[in-house]
Amino acid sequence: MAKYSLEPVKVPLVKTKYRTIATSLPVPESLPIFQQLAESEPVSMMGQPPVIWDSAEGFIVSDRWGNKWIDWSSGVLITNAGHGRKEIADALKKVIDQKLLATYVFVHEKRAELTRMLQELAPTPSEYQVFLLSTGSEATENCIKLAKTYAIEKHGPNKKYLVSFRNAFHGRTLGSQLAGGNPRLKTWIVDEGRTFIQVPFPDGYKNENISFNLFTRTLKEKGINPRDIAGVMTESYQGVGPDFLPVEYAQKLEEFCRENDIITIYDEVQSGFGRTGKMFCYEHYGIRPDLIACGKGISSSLPLSAVIGRKDIMSLYSPGSMTSTHSGSPLPVVAAVENLKIIHKENLVENARKMGEIMLPELERIRKKYPDVLGCLQGKGLVAGIQVVKKGTKQPDPDTAVKINEKCFHKGLLMFAPVGVGGECLKIAPPLVITEEALKEAIGVFEEACDEILGT
Repeated sequence: MAKYSLEPVKVPLVKTKYRTIATSLPVPESLPIFQQLAESEPVSMMGQPPVIWDSAEGFIVSDRWGNKWIDWSSGVLITNAGHGRKEIADALKKVIDQKLLATYVFVHEKRAELTRMLQELAPTPSEYQVFLLSTGSEATENCIKLAKTYAIEKHGPNKKYLVSFRNAFHGRTLGSQLAGGNPRLKTWIVDEGRTFIQVPFPDGYKNENISFNLFTRTLKEKGINPRDIAGVMTESYQGVGPDFLPVEYAQKLEEFCRENDIITIYDEVQSGFGRTGKMFCYEHYGIRPDLIACGKGISSSLPLSAVIGRKDIMSLYSPGSMTSTHSGSPLPVVAAVENLKIIHKENLVENARKMGEIMLPELERIRKKYPDVLGCLQGKGLVAGIQVVKKGTKQPDPDTAVKINEKCFHKGLLMFAPVGVGGECLKIAPPLVITEEALKEAIGVFEEACDEILGT
């Protein structure tokens, strides 16, 4: 876990159009709040740069002591349409004034509007349906349940395996962590998950082999017959990178699954709703998932997730037997409706693509200044990641990654703590509303931070 000092540091003052640093960091007056949290909640909730968010608008995050940061986190890839959107806030106020705060699965009109909007984003809308939930973990867990249910009901109990990828992250519930590919996150699970199988992910850096033959060979080595696989689940890009599937690999995977009646599950919780310059990241691969897990950027605000899936799979459960307490709850649903309207109206998918064409070459230029330490850059649209490694190796260097991250924080550029297999990845994910001017300023700050940490 990243460690940030809570000892205030006197940092250079900053005052630009988009950034203001007017105090020591962390702000001395903020320390009692961190102390209170240390006493009242688990340490697992710590680990981010020590800023107390007070307000956020567009691509700017502010505290109440006069500091202001360009946001390269989008929360954690949540606020695709930007922070604090008036359209979303106004719609929420309207529902609050109606006094419609909870409905369980009793119907309200906006639920029908949102499910239709999401259905229209499916590969073939008439062949897909939408199930609303609250979190990304719920969505991926539901995809696992549906894939296994389909396999058992159609083919019998031997078709039971769920194949996913090493280094994958699909959530923090039991099923989603069994499908995850990081053994460190599964040490609490004992004698479970014998039908969950992981294979290498073809990222081209941590694993240089990008041939689909590796997939089939690994299954053979594990003694898994393709006929016995219920589903294959992958993040559309792996969040530890972001690491993307090679197009040919993705298409061969789809062909393999079709031949063996295996449900294909694409986890778009992090990558959906314009982040990569397409509405969904899987569109880069030219494939048609059977199940699509959605979350985060679906509302740019309140907790909501969804599964978009083939009707024949989604209809396997009878009325009342596949629900969640807050399925389609009014406030998150209204937020998502307005969010999708903003994404369409303001062409934010296209803006992500255009800004990515500016951002990614500049990040690669910076990486090439320190190629022995900044080992790899991956990205599409407005998501990117730089792997920080020990000099001349591919071994993660989380300490240096944190130093760069913290230096950016001191200069008015806010990222969440480094991610990756070993905490080595500097993840870059601004809201999709970021302007070219602000993006270029942020890139300049990032370069300054790299120069100061790595150029010595």
